[in-house]
This record gives sequence, structure tokens and C-alpha cells, in this order.
Amino acid sequence: MNDRLTPIAAPDAACAERVGRYLDCLTKPPGSLGRLEALAVTLAAITGEDFPRVTPPGVVVFAADHGVAEEGVSAFPQSVTAQMVANFVAGGAAINVFSRRLDARLEVVDVGVAGELPASGIVHDKVRPGTANLARHDAMSREEAGSAIEVGRRAAERAAVAGCRCLIVGEMGIANTTASSAMLAALTGAPVAELVGPGTGVAGDALAHKRAVIEAALVARAPDPADPLDVLARLGGLEIAAMVGAYLGAASKRLPILVDGFIATVAALTACRFDPALRPYLIFGHRSDEPGHGRALAALDAEPLLAMALRLGEGSGAALAFPLLEAATAMLAEMATFAGAGVDDRQAR
Repeated sequence: MNDRLTPIAAPDAACAERVGRYLDCLTKPPGSLGRLEALAVTLAAITGEDFPRVTPPGVVVFAADHGVAEEGVSAFPQSVTAQMVANFVAGGAAINVFSRRLDARLEVVDVGVAGELPASGIVHDKVRPGTANLARHDAMSREEAGSAIEVGRRAAERAAVAGCRCLIVGEMGIANTTASSAMLAALTGAPVAELVGPGTGVAGDALAHKRAVIEAALVARAPDPADPLDVLARLGGLEIAAMVGAYLGAASKRLPILVDGFIATVAALTACRFDPALRPYLIFGHRSDEPGHGRALAALDAEPLLAMALRLGEGSGAALAFPLLEAATAMLAEMATFAGAGVDDRQAR
């Protein structure tokens, strides 16, 4: 992992203050557009622009396999990872549908898929073909985790060079809720039973087994919660590490980052442990149905924009929230001021 890349600048507080004052000049009662106004101020602070833009958005989906799938922690076999990547390439997944509606630049990155993939339509940047089974071995080495972080940084750089003004990061990897739950337990000290949900749809005895696998792995792997790279290497996934890198890379470019669901939020928490300066660049798209998501959001003091009982991943929930960012920027750019519209401003009397 290269620690000498561009640092993350502090948000532009002066710009945020100007935009806050300007919002009170628009033809509406002060604060009447609620969180949309706060979102506009946040976007101004991130970008350093009084009239920020978030279009076009960039969507990056990182894909990788997990060795822990062999423990039976998912309702789907590991082969589905490669099959779903092919579906992304064919344009048939939810994130494809939503990205088309947003006119987003969509990139699919293979950072660690074990199966065969199409030759084209994918960025092939594989670190290794899936992680080791975290129930029996460290998921990967520290060097491999660092390499996967760099995959994410490169993807963020490509999005910025392509002119994207906002980044949505998604993932695909069978058994990655197991890895994410284990990481969240290690990073926060929260009981596994409060974090682990159905993921792809496991329930009953299978859900109890999933929890037991994670609890045993936490004991066997004994990650250092003060060392995020250690947590990633011992318990994480290659696509989760790539998400960490994408967040850090996008923030260094002053790009707003729209965070997706449970796995994406665990990656965001991990990235903030690498560099707390990242946190102001993160906007949380939705609250998922995974029980651990609430704990991850609380650890980041985050309040998502939507709550729609989603748990798909792929960046789909963040894509659904993106129009709110567009609305916030349009409000700033297009609403009339009291003076410009010839409307009396009660606050000025």
C-alpha cells in the first residue's frame, strides 16, 4: 500500500458558510427543505464550490470471492460471483438498470474472482483468485490487502479522469456479509449475535452456523482492532479492501462519495480508521435490513438518506439515493432568491 499518495484535504468551511447563508436567500422559509439544505452545504464543503455539481456520477463495482463460502455461510454457491459479474457485463443487474437511469459511468473491476470471467467489459485487476477461508486461515496477507486497496485507488483515479463528479462504490462477492460482519465485530467490539443477518437469505440453523463461524474466526484470527490493515488481511475480502482504496482515492480528489449498504459501510468504517480525514466526504445512501448496518452507521455517526429495506449490495441503494444529491445541487443553482424574484423576505424586515 502506497502511503505517499495525495492526502485528503479538509472540507472547505468558508464555502459551506457562504452556501448556508445563500440558502436563506432563496424563495422559501429558512430551513424548510430540511436535510436537502444540509446536503447542499455538505456538497459545497466537499467540492469547494458554491454551486457544486454531482453529474455525471461514477459507479464502480468491485468483485471478489471468499474462501469462507466453503463453510456454508451463504444461500448461494461461490460460482454465483462469476455468474453475476457476467450479468453486470451483459447489463442485466439492478445496478446496471439504475446506472442507466442516472447516465452514470459504470465500471466493473475483478479484484479477486475465482471463476472464469468474460474477457471484455471488465477491468481485470486481480490480486488473487479469492481469499482463503477465514475460518481456517488469514483471509490474505497484509501485502495482498494493500494491493487490493491500490486497485480501488486506481479505479477512483479513472473515474476522476473520466470527469465523474461523484462516486458510488458497490461490490459483489458470495459470503462477503460474513467477512464484513467479522470485520465489524473486530473493529467495534460489538457482539456477533447483534451484527449477523441473513445476507443472501440464510435463516434458522444456517444463520446460527454463520454466527458460530464468525465467532470462531475472531478467536482464531485475533485481529488487532487498532490496525485496520490487520483486520482486512485476517478477516476481510479483496473487494472490501478495494472499496477502502476507492473511498480514500475519491476523497483525495474532492469527490463526494455516496456510500451503499452494510458491506460498503463496513468498508467506509475501515477506511476512516486508515484516515479519519475521509469521514466528511462520505454521504450515506440508505439504511439496509442487515442488522449490523445500524451498528456500522452509528460507529460513523451517520444518518442515511433513505430507508427502504434493501439488502442487495452492488451499489444499488446508493444509486437510488443519488437523485437527492442532484436535487440539492439544482436547488442551489436554479431557485430564485427573494431579491431576484421580487418576493418579500419576512426575515429581512
